[in-house]
This record gives sequence, C-alpha cells and structure tokens, in this order.
Amino acid sequence: MNMRGDQGEKTSAEKPDAGRRRRLALAWGTLAVNLVVILWGAFVRATGSGAGCGSHWPLCNGEIVPRAPALATVIEFGHRLSSGLALLLVVGLVVAARGLPRGALYRKAAWVTLGLMLSEALIGAGLVLLEYVADDLSLARGWWMSAHLINTFLLVAALTLSAFFAGRTDSGQTAGQRSNASAPSADSTRQVGVAILALGAVLMLGVSGAITALGDTLFPVTTLEEGRALTFSPDAHLFVRLRVWHPILACVVGVIVVLSARVLAWRATDPLASRFANFLVVTYVFQLLVGLLNVRLLAPVWIQLLHLLLADLIWILLVLLVARVFWPATGAPGSSLERA
Repeated sequence: MNMRGDQGEKTSAEKPDAGRRRRLALAWGTLAVNLVVILWGAFVRATGSGAGCGSHWPLCNGEIVPRAPALATVIEFGHRLSSGLALLLVVGLVVAARGLPRGALYRKAAWVTLGLMLSEALIGAGLVLLEYVADDLSLARGWWMSAHLINTFLLVAALTLSAFFAGRTDSGQTAGQRSNASAPSADSTRQVGVAILALGAVLMLGVSGAITALGDTLFPVTTLEEGRALTFSPDAHLFVRLRVWHPILACVVGVIVVLSARVLAWRATDPLASRFANFLVVTYVFQLLVGLLNVRLLAPVWIQLLHLLLADLIWILLVLLVARVFWPATGAPGSSLERA
C-alpha cells in the first residue's frame, strides 16, 4: 500500500514537470520557426518576389496550389506556407495552456501571441491586396511596412515571454499570486521608464531599418559613389534619404541600449540579468559592424538577412532582460532560463 502511494505521489509530481517541459519545447520551437518565417519574408522583399502570387490572398494567383509557378511565385508561396505552419504552432501554444488558471502568465502570453499572429496575417494580406509589393514606391507602402515591422517585433516579444514563462515553476500562477509570492524587485518608476525607453528605442530603430532595407531593394546601386550621389540628390526618394539617418540612429540607440542594460542589470535581483545584459551589448556591437559591412558591400541579400536576424536577437535579449528584472527567478529548479 505504501509503495503504491509513493508511486502515485511520484507520478503526480512528474506530470507538472512533463507538461512544463512540453510547453517549454513548444514555445522555443515556435519562436525559432517564426524567426525563419521573418527571414523568409525579408527574402521575399529583397528578391522582389512579393507579387509572386499576384494580388490574390489567401489564394496564389487564384489557385490553392499554383501550377508551373515562376521562381517569384515559389518564393512567395513558400513564405505563405511557412506562415501557416507558424500559425498552427501558435495555436498549439494556446492549447498547451489548457488546465492553467485563467490569469496564468504563460496563458496570457500565449493568447496575446495568437492575437498578434492574426494581426500579422491581416497586415500581410493588406500588403498583397493593396499591391504594396514588388516595385511599388508609394509612401503608403512605407507606412504599411512600418506597421508590419512593429507588429512583428511585438509578436516576437510575446513569443519570447511565452517561452520565458513556459518553463518556470510558477508559470501557472496569476499576476496577483506572483506579486503576493515575491514582489518584483524592480517595480520603481525609474526601472519602468528605463525599460520602456530601451524597448521603444529598439522598436523605432527597427522601423527605420525596415524602410532603409526597402530603399536598398527599390533603388539598388552598383558602387559606393553612385549610392552617395543618389542619397544626397535633392530629388532622392524618402526611402533613400533614410540611408543617412539610419546609421546615426543606430549609434544613438546603441548608447541607450548599453546604458539601459547596465541600469536594469545593476538593479536586478536575478543573477542571470547581468548575463543577458552582457549578451545584449556584445550582440549590438556586432550588429553595428554588420551594418557597416552591409553599406560597404552595397546591401547584398545575405547581409540583409544576417542584419535582420541580429536585430531580432537584440530584441529577444532585451525582452528577456526586462522579463528577468520584473519577474525574477523564484529559485526553484525547472526555470526555462536557468537551463539556458
């Protein structure tokens, strides 16, 4: 009888750990797949394949599966398929939250992720249906691209928080229970202000980078002199003028990110916050070097993709740093980031 009781207690204790591990693997896997989708979307833009399916959505050139497609159609249709897979994985995040309390942090993050994924699909559909793709030079395309970038970054942030909360032993707690159990150590106005400043600065830089990359695609050059003449021409398109301002903004934001990371890590009680702050600073410096290389090599597609990937990693590291500061580890084994 005692042995059976012990086995029953062991089984019941293992179940939460198994569920937590599944949520953890699913959350990080979903984030990884979405990063691939984001890079693929940038490849669609950089290769001018955005009109590969015509002005049809969700169909591709009026067909469910295009027959005898051109290369641009293959690229665009592949992006749509990968986006569909990403959506299914996000739905899986929500399903995995079943059984957790309604106000559980992981559950909230999963539902926010699903909402942002749906709005991501709607913005992508708008770009196609309104034909803000391929060689379109309208300023409206710039606004839509900006909205797309902001939504994408918010989606990545929600996915990151889903992964952050997925493996924690307190992932099933509500925000109220969490604050009662251990009040956040960085709930001061100063800490909130620093976090908002850093996140807002990186988000603004991301929008600037997206428009600059669009300008590189629409107005390609073959030499640095040609690029300089085009950039400083009085008739230069707005997308081209940002080639000057984006590097300057990157340096200003770099100072903000470095100082913010130091302040947040210094005030944090979680020992891993300093590690994330260091990773963030190193990655940002590397990103600046890649940005210089991008200019020097006249923005080849592979450099643009690397530049975007680093921008996403910087955003993820910043979100993780902020999460570590405002939701410090409880010290229990099984925390997702304690394993990282």
